[in-house]
Amino acid sequence: MSQRTDLLASIANTIQDYRGDSLPQPIPDHVGRWVQQFDAAVQLPILQEIDHVLKNIYFSKKGVAKFLRDAMHTQKLTGDKPDKFWRSASFLDIQGGGSSQTDMLALFSEQLEDGHGIGIGDCGQGDEVFIYLDDGIFTGNRVRRDLENWIRNHAPAQATVHVICIAQHSGGQYYANGKIQEVIRASGKKVGITWWHAIELEDRRAYSTSADVLRPTAIPNDPAVQAYVDAMRYQPMLRTAGNPGTANLFSSDAAKILLEQEFLKAGVRIRQICPSLGDTQRPLGHMTLETLGFGSLIVTYRNCPNNTPLAFWVDAPWYPLFPRTTNTQTAIRRMFADFGGDL
Repeated sequence: MSQRTDLLASIANTIQDYRGDSLPQPIPDHVGRWVQQFDAAVQLPILQEIDHVLKNIYFSKKGVAKFLRDAMHTQKLTGDKPDKFWRSASFLDIQGGGSSQTDMLALFSEQLEDGHGIGIGDCGQGDEVFIYLDDGIFTGNRVRRDLENWIRNHAPAQATVHVICIAQHSGGQYYANGKIQEVIRASGKKVGITWWHAIELEDRRAYSTSADVLRPTAIPNDPAVQAYVDAMRYQPMLRTAGNPGTANLFSSDAAKILLEQEFLKAGVRIRQICPSLGDTQRPLGHMTLETLGFGSLIVTYRNCPNNTPLAFWVDAPWYPLFPRTTNTQTAIRRMFADFGGDL
């Protein structure tokens, strides 16, 4: 077998449970069709690095379940009597968009039943401990808005909230926590927030030299990219080459630079051929602030965040590696379900 064939098979094996095994079959052919959209000279290096990275940060359902089981038995979280802790804890289902929290709650309930003989429906017997579950914190806006609203309108006078997620980006967590603390002070309530995660990724601007997200070291010598950058009101912040990041996601800085360059070029091209994309869908991923994009590479079995490069998830006429379920689609499905229908 050729190296290319081996890599296609390896990547396919890593992502095989993405969105409930819904990827086009056979999956190696699906991966091959995706990578063929890049220049021939970089296809093999892209496959090599994507194979390496996804083995580090693709979270399968089995991997997520293991993280939740580990969290469930963390003494620092539960104390010496985990059964009592979980029975007293209340699980928040307050997410303003998408279904990630609902799905995580269902999976956590399964783990509770296996480990303690109770489901989430048996919990909530206390009134001071609350659990906020999600698959990831990226910019921090979602968890911030969810908890701000809950603190203002629903939280008791005194409470502890444990935010448990798979992947936490340090900049997003820092931003969200700061905004949430402001609301807590304004509310006059005593609400403590603690944060738990499987992996933390560096994305703060002040630490760009050691960022774990894609943040280019230079603007590619590509007319379309240069035109895109020239049209930005502020020139993008570039990182200094030499450090592939603190979390050891990448095989080398050279390999990370390759992904940054090629995904940036592909993202600009995608924006050209997919004019319906909004301004905040930056080449390297969704970001409200004007940048080249968020640049995360975290993907879970549930879905692909829009904070990842457009090359990962944007659909026709581009061919996505991770076809994405959008919040709009989820809302439509729920609407049909409410009326006894299906979609």
